[in-house]
Amino acid sequence: MNDTNLNGRQKKIIDVLKQMGSVSRLALADIVSPDASISRITFIRDLNRLIDLKIVKVSEKGKNTTYGLAETNPLLTYLDLDSYFKTEAESRVVNKNFNNVVFSRLNSLYSPDEIKLWERSKNIFKEAGDKLDPSIYRRELERFIIELSWKSSQIEGNTYTLIETETLIKQNIKAQGHSDEEAVMILNHKKAFDVILHKKDSFKKLDFSDIIQLHQVLTNGLVTSGIRSQKVRISGTRYEPLSDKHQIESVLRQLIEIVNKTEFPPEKALILSIMIAYLQPFSDGNKRTSRMLSNAILLAYDYFPLSYRSIDVNEYRSAMIVFYEINNLYNFKSLYMKQLQFAIDNYFL
Repeated sequence: MNDTNLNGRQKKIIDVLKQMGSVSRLALADIVSPDASISRITFIRDLNRLIDLKIVKVSEKGKNTTYGLAETNPLLTYLDLDSYFKTEAESRVVNKNFNNVVFSRLNSLYSPDEIKLWERSKNIFKEAGDKLDPSIYRRELERFIIELSWKSSQIEGNTYTLIETETLIKQNIKAQGHSDEEAVMILNHKKAFDVILHKKDSFKKLDFSDIIQLHQVLTNGLVTSGIRSQKVRISGTRYEPLSDKHQIESVLRQLIEIVNKTEFPPEKALILSIMIAYLQPFSDGNKRTSRMLSNAILLAYDYFPLSYRSIDVNEYRSAMIVFYEINNLYNFKSLYMKQLQFAIDNYFL
């Protein structure tokens, strides 16, 4: 599941640094391998891999060199998904209720290198719009919408194939052996994206009605829209979202205020992509709304939108659950950044 593929020694280095903060290489080696069973070369190789992955950082130079975790924001500390889910849901130590403390940590979510990638993607996206023939650009946009509608629906359990989704969107022909609700879900994605394109600039400053409207379009004909007034439960976790309607609306408005105050647009998008799902303001369609809102923000500021085309559904759901339970964003952000790279490599070329 976790493509970081850290070995046991590397995970132990991380655990030590979590407990001790910054330490010298010699002290770190003594703690990780007190019996010297790990060779110096192997230890240095493990340490360098963690540095390359931006999990560990180096401070000072020479004999004053120390090593510590690269990320100080507790939302972004390294977490191994495979290890985490070895413990069954009933036995995991989790935050069962919505944690308001998370709001104070929704800042500086991207590293300098990640910011550079976002800015490079913006330039690539603009160049594509300038150089592509309008008919080719429209065809590429249609392909993107089809793949987004398919994958976003698949994440929700929709069983349409990509080819069936293309036929449905292009020719309005429903696939045999599928429910009408599955077709509605896919077509609603297309309609929601049309809304985003039509009122693109309005998403630069998010409004409460923007979220309600987008959710309404995404779930039209499937569920009742509007802020929920009943308790909801989420499969695979003991986390329980807020259940009081007035409290949910109040927290949603607080989230909107934080997003509007956030300066870097891709950070706005990342916050919405996880926090709408975490808050669960609606009876259904929360993750769909979070993905589409995230894209609405990206497009409003002329960044590449994300189709989620190559994402592993189970890894995506697992990363979500980790955030619900312990507010760890490391794996979700990693998936999010991979989808940005996928978009750069596969759309509007």
